[in-house]
Amino acid sequence: MNQVRAIFISDVHLGTRHCQAGRLLEFLRDYESEFIYLLGDIVDLWSMSRGIHWTKAQNTVVQKLLKRAQHGACVVLVPGNHDEALREYDGVSFGCVAVTQHAVHLGVDGRRYLLVHGDHFDQVARYHRVLAMLGDHGYHWLMNFNVLMSRLRRMLGMAGHWSLAGTVKRSLKHAVAYVRDYELSVARHAMEHGYDGVICGHVHVGADKPLHGVRYLNCGDWVESCSAIVEHLDGRMELLDRSGVVVPFKSKDAATVASAKSV
Repeated sequence: MNQVRAIFISDVHLGTRHCQAGRLLEFLRDYESEFIYLLGDIVDLWSMSRGIHWTKAQNTVVQKLLKRAQHGACVVLVPGNHDEALREYDGVSFGCVAVTQHAVHLGVDGRRYLLVHGDHFDQVARYHRVLAMLGDHGYHWLMNFNVLMSRLRRMLGMAGHWSLAGTVKRSLKHAVAYVRDYELSVARHAMEHGYDGVICGHVHVGADKPLHGVRYLNCGDWVESCSAIVEHLDGRMELLDRSGVVVPFKSKDAATVASAKSV
């Protein structure tokens, strides 16, 4: 097991069919830390209102995070837009997991990092909720199609993880511009408030780059890219891509253990 000082995770989307809980479990088994920051959309309450898909692997993710909190790790949850109902519990702890809308991480090198999910910097998510919900439906359509494509790739003997949604984001000019505007908006806010860096999620695009004089870090997600940020013991921040990690298939992990009709 690798010992790091802090782990930053966002956009797990527990409760959905497309959550890559198996890869996240492998990552958590490989890395131990003093701090764990969960930066929003950990549980996808939006999708769960239409139907719940909860696997054994997803349940194990929750149990592992709670166990680490109970054994002394500082686990902090900053809710996002898909689990925004948790924002009502600002300042409350659940099973040693602290919920807060505002968090700051002080690096071992003295640098201050603002921790946010990031939806407040997304003009669509903030001011056009109906469009955001429609976009969410479209995203899930892409992910369902991606499942079919992944099966075809396996039949053809093509190895490696491939994301249709990620390819669309990188290819369409409007999608690229949207992500870029988001990154600049988040970094500008961090700069204006005197932070050395910002760590966020929301757009499912992992990143580590200088913007507006601060260090912009995005955790990515555990649906498409399967990535996270870690702070090493020497203060070095690193974006880790786990999309290529081979996770043994287990039928029990793939079986839905809880389901519900749309409400």
